Amino acid sequence: MTKNAHVPVPTPETAHFWEGTRQNELRLQKCRSCFEIYFPPRPFCPACSSQAVDVIRASGKGIIHTFIISNYRTPGFEPPYSIAVVELEEGPRILSNIVGCEQSSDAIRMEMPVEAAFEPLTDEITLVKFTPAGQP
Repeated sequence: MTKNAHVPVPTPETAHFWEGTRQNELRLQKCRSCFEIYFPPRPFCPACSSQAVDVIRASGKGIIHTFIISNYRTPGFEPPYSIAVVELEEGPRILSNIVGCEQSSDAIRMEMPVEAAFEPLTDEITLVKFTPAGQP
């Protein structure tokens, strides 16, 4: 497979996340010292700097904290498309796309319940996106 500049490259710190998405799981990290659940992945807790962290399976559920509808042409995206900050049930926020619905502010709204959807990009990389909750 040829290298694509738009394909994420796992690092030792993010390998658990990408392995999870490949298995249709959203994985976060939880500090064993202060119990903070966080994203993006890193080898230490951003709240207390402890390196005693575990990988946990997240529910994949959340709400839209904020979003935009973009009409800008960019590789890998056909306008219009949404860019959203999703606040996960576990607390962290993740930047992603909303899919499975019309890409308009009539269909996508603030605080709308969403759930993770997984989109294979390559054999190694699966992206996590979000759909309105209860969608097939």
